Amino acid sequence: MVATPDSTRDANAEVATRAEADGGQPAEASDSTAHARMFAGANDPAVQLNPGRKPQDQISYAAAIRAGRTATANWPTGPAALAGAILPHSRIVAYYGNPHSKKMGVLGEYPEQQMLSMLDDSVAMWRKADPSTPVIPAIHVVAVVAQGSAGPDGRFRRRENPQTIEQAYKWARSRQGLLFVDIQAGHSTLEQELPLLLKYLERPDVHLGIDPEFYMHYKREGIRPSLKVGQMTSSDVNYVIQVLDELVHEKNLPPKILVVHRFRADMVPDGENIKPTPRVQVVMNMDGWGPPWLKFDSYKDYIVQHPVAFTGFKLFYHNDTKRGEPILTPVEVLQLLPQPLYVQYQ
Repeated sequence: MVATPDSTRDANAEVATRAEADGGQPAEASDSTAHARMFAGANDPAVQLNPGRKPQDQISYAAAIRAGRTATANWPTGPAALAGAILPHSRIVAYYGNPHSKKMGVLGEYPEQQMLSMLDDSVAMWRKADPSTPVIPAIHVVAVVAQGSAGPDGRFRRRENPQTIEQAYKWARSRQGLLFVDIQAGHSTLEQELPLLLKYLERPDVHLGIDPEFYMHYKREGIRPSLKVGQMTSSDVNYVIQVLDELVHEKNLPPKILVVHRFRADMVPDGENIKPTPRVQVVMNMDGWGPPWLKFDSYKDYIVQHPVAFTGFKLFYHNDTKRGEPILTPVEVLQLLPQPLYVQYQ
């Protein structure tokens, strides 16, 4: 597909029409397999956090689980995916960041072999916590990086060089895993950045992430990234789904996964209008940091109460533990409903 500056305008209608033509279920219908996987344990008795957690953590935890149970009956899992889909049959455990930045996450903070060994350990923890769900390791590299300065073209973003993206791909391949390329567009647009990544997304084991936090348009037009939290609309997300859907169709690929980061409602104010297709599975990833109670509240308020399809949960090695609390364990996260099928470590 050739992207044009106004190509998001009809994205909602485009993806809905294509989903119906493929024989997929409408977005509001539930696929029984996905539903069973995401809401496993919904009828279990009340669960407790690990000893040592604060009372406020337990209160928020219980509230998040109750909200998930309430959402069980009507949760939209999107259209039935085509053959080769990863979700809901597997869980993805991803390491996030950029190799050129120690502050952006584990990919740049640790030497290569140490980072990969840590990924192996994390994957093993999730396999032990939930033996019924296969775990696929992943490298999630920020390929378009929001910047604090305008740069030569005034777009407040840096495009990662091909050598770095290929290195990240080699890391993923070394673990028989997946690569995610992520877009922090700044003052650029999805229409400008996504086409440049299609050469990687043509590979069956490469998927995509988009970050509204650094999308400085709409009410954030003209503001430097990181000064305020950015915003995308469902039309922006559906444009991306449309492009990926066409790529999967044209290249005869297995379905793609699109991860959309979210830790505030206004980051995607009309998220309920996001329309997955049989060729594109959508994960709404809770990527807020802080103490456990805040993460549970964010999952409840911005993921569970604004359902789209599959869910993700982000864990921060440093920002989540600033006040001395240990990072949440796989067993603790697995009690949340729906169960996150994409887990990201930064």
